[in-house]
Amino acid sequence: MQSEAPDPAAFNRHRNLFRAVQRRLQPKVRRSDITVTDERTVKRAVTAAAIGNAMEWFDFGIYAYLAVTIGKVFYSGASDGVQTLASFGTFAVSFLVRPLGGLFFGPLGDRVGRKKVLALTMMLMAAGTFAIGLIPSYAAIGVWAPILLIVCRLVQGFSTGGEYGGAATFIAEYSPDKRRGFYGSFLELGTLSGYTMAAGIVLILSTLLGDAGMESWGWRVPFLVGGPIGVIGLYLRVKLDETPAFKKQEAERTQPRRPEARGDRESTSQTAEGEGPHLSEEVPQKELKEIFGTHWRTMLQCIGLVAAYNVGHYMLLTYMPTYVKENLGREESLELVSAIITMLAMMTVIIQIGRRSDRVGRKPILMTGMIGFLVVTMPAFLLFQLGGNLTILLGMLLIGACLVCLLGTMSATLPALFSTEVRYGSLAIGYNLSASLFGGTTPLVMEALVDATGSSLAPAFYTSGFAVIGIISVASLRETARKPLDGSPPSVATQAEAEELAREQAPTPRF
Repeated sequence: MQSEAPDPAAFNRHRNLFRAVQRRLQPKVRRSDITVTDERTVKRAVTAAAIGNAMEWFDFGIYAYLAVTIGKVFYSGASDGVQTLASFGTFAVSFLVRPLGGLFFGPLGDRVGRKKVLALTMMLMAAGTFAIGLIPSYAAIGVWAPILLIVCRLVQGFSTGGEYGGAATFIAEYSPDKRRGFYGSFLELGTLSGYTMAAGIVLILSTLLGDAGMESWGWRVPFLVGGPIGVIGLYLRVKLDETPAFKKQEAERTQPRRPEARGDRESTSQTAEGEGPHLSEEVPQKELKEIFGTHWRTMLQCIGLVAAYNVGHYMLLTYMPTYVKENLGREESLELVSAIITMLAMMTVIIQIGRRSDRVGRKPILMTGMIGFLVVTMPAFLLFQLGGNLTILLGMLLIGACLVCLLGTMSATLPALFSTEVRYGSLAIGYNLSASLFGGTTPLVMEALVDATGSSLAPAFYTSGFAVIGIISVASLRETARKPLDGSPPSVATQAEAEELAREQAPTPRF
């Protein structure tokens, strides 16, 4: 009796049904996949990253608060207006190489680890800062003075290209999912601390030495102090462990592969000998292709957010001392006092902003900051025109209230846009490309707009225009608060949270 031939369609139906049952019975997240963070380890990692960030932005902020003095020292052969523009041009030069730093350090951090790259960026920044303090003036060596200054600024800019993306990634990957905003806000607390220290030292020296003393030798002191401070930050970063997310990715990447086909025997034999997969020279190119090919929409969101955030950031924290002195005829030291008070006020609330973003979400707070910039920037600049100490301080506090909404939330928002395997690279490239085009050029563009239009309100229009870009970018975002990072396992603070999450993800088959 002839046996009946099997029906391929029926076989496929049974196979698909079997696989569907398997998927339903398999938990979405296994208990073993959930990372339980150690609070002391997280706090140590966040503290070291934030202090290192403070050291780095102390080095970077010094130049901004000494821009007018540096113009007189290194471009003394030009008129006062050209000196200021040349000084801000040199400030902007460092941003030209930041995307190159991001292209180099970002993919490198995804391959060799976040910790090693962050230590390297700290060394380069400290070396560049210290070297600026040793450069002779234009009166001493002529054109070589600004050339050497530009070289040092390029070193600083290149190192900064790997700083923010790495530090933000580092903290985000260490933090529990439900507290990423809280811990991420400490990174920008470090930024504000670095800027405040830089402004404080410049204010003290300016008060004690006066303009003549600062132009003679006083300007060198903050740069020379930046070297030893950078060594402290380097020590803190070297003592850190690598992030749990990177460790897991590295373990999966170096795991021996099982053969899937006969043609894979050669690679299998190599793995069997214990060599593991190699990180070939093609890896950086492949990662860059994935970043710009697969993640281009997310990259545009990142660039839009960073552009709006950086224009407000550099306008308030780097350009305002020069604006008040050059365009309003006020003493620079008075504006430095207002800047320090504004930054201290922002420091008192930034952690609460980060904690709030964990509860209500990143988007509402980011949108508040962006709309705030659109609404209050012009009134703030009108207050500046009144010229009083209190009105200048009030205007800066208004802008600072908008900026702190972005500062307290951005460090948790940006790393969550990208998956683990390309997070450092994507964020470093996107952040620094935007910062180079729009952030570092802000003081130069604003000063040029004032000179070209004759209106001291031109910077307000410029900032408001970028606020519109920020609003559009925030509106297009997906909410990431209290969710695992893309490509990383869930991260919780306690064993009890892990068990509860595992129960929530347990299968509930229905047939």
